[in-house]
Amino acid sequence: MNLWKSSLFVVGSAFFVFAAPALVQAAEPEMDYQKPLPAAPAGEATFQPPQERDIPDTPYGDMVRHGQDLFVNTQQLRGKSVFNGQNCVNCHLDAGRLASSAPMWGAFGMYPAYRSKNDKVNTLTERLQGCFTYSMNGVAPEQGSDTLVAMETYFHWLSTGAPINQALPGRGYVKLETPEGGHDRERGAAVYTEQCSICHGENGEGQKVAGQVVFPPLWGDGAYNWGAGMHRVNTAAGFIKANMPLGKPNSLSDQEAWDVAAFVNSHERPQDPRRRQQSSLDVTASTFHNHDGFYGKSVNGKRLGDHDNYGENPEVASQ
Repeated sequence: MNLWKSSLFVVGSAFFVFAAPALVQAAEPEMDYQKPLPAAPAGEATFQPPQERDIPDTPYGDMVRHGQDLFVNTQQLRGKSVFNGQNCVNCHLDAGRLASSAPMWGAFGMYPAYRSKNDKVNTLTERLQGCFTYSMNGVAPEQGSDTLVAMETYFHWLSTGAPINQALPGRGYVKLETPEGGHDRERGAAVYTEQCSICHGENGEGQKVAGQVVFPPLWGDGAYNWGAGMHRVNTAAGFIKANMPLGKPNSLSDQEAWDVAAFVNSHERPQDPRRRQQSSLDVTASTFHNHDGFYGKSVNGKRLGDHDNYGENPEVASQ
């Protein structure tokens, strides 16, 4: 099972039915920019992003290709903006094209948008910077940097023909209803052993070939940190249900997706970078972690997040 797909396993084909002109040309609905982004509406994804072969041979097209390359192989920024074993494509499959894996065509037209995570209206640039800070346990590239300009250009191109300010089917991750009996880490461990460990390792360490990450770590220093959205059990469960095991989407039951998400996210990982500005673990947990996650909670007699390990990130670790 590949919870976060490696760049070496990205496929270039689209998985969508062509959007009807009426959808593309639909009038923009009124938006309340002080509300969080809406969930994806029910129904099959119908928007189809352009094919890679359609990237124009122009300076704009060159920037699109550069952004795609950075998105698929974000490890090329290791030691500069990335300080773990993740690539953007691990959470946004098929180079950011695949529905229900937070495709970029479903996000581009929804920003600027209010985010409860930092209680402000964020631009797409700020959203990307947050991804580097948390999901990559890294250092956010500066506004206007080559990295951010290239990635945003790629997202712009992927969104060709998509409506603005309209939540499209397939955007974000699937929202699973909380199981009646909750989730169970022990059951999740069994699912992980059977379905996930072959790719991600017995200890969640991921896999490398010739020094290159091919399956990303799910916990430990190489994983996303405690501030990343994917450490939330509900978020991970939705991603897993729709996308994992790799090549077998929707093969796990909802309960299995919840259980294995709980198992994965009940392991230690680099500290939430916001912890440095808080007086204690309790304050950090109460301020930023009022959701379905394990930060600040005790698992097997140990309180998760009770450490000063920020992984490889020197900007945080040196403070």
